Amino acid sequence: MRLPLCLAAILAPTIAFAEAFQRPIPQPQTAQAEISYFAASVLLLMALVAVQWLISRK
Repeated sequence: MRLPLCLAAILAPTIAFAEAFQRPIPQPQTAQAEISYFAASVLLLMALVAVQWLISRK
């Protein structure tokens, strides 16, 4: 039991050092991303129209 505690006490200061934060570089939007965004937008609009149609039927 003492060995793991001693080992943790010795290694703890070396583990605590972290790298400096590096900002992520934004990637350009690809054609596939634009197509998937368009498809998601169309599906959302279709869902909104379906909900409006279901509500107006009452």
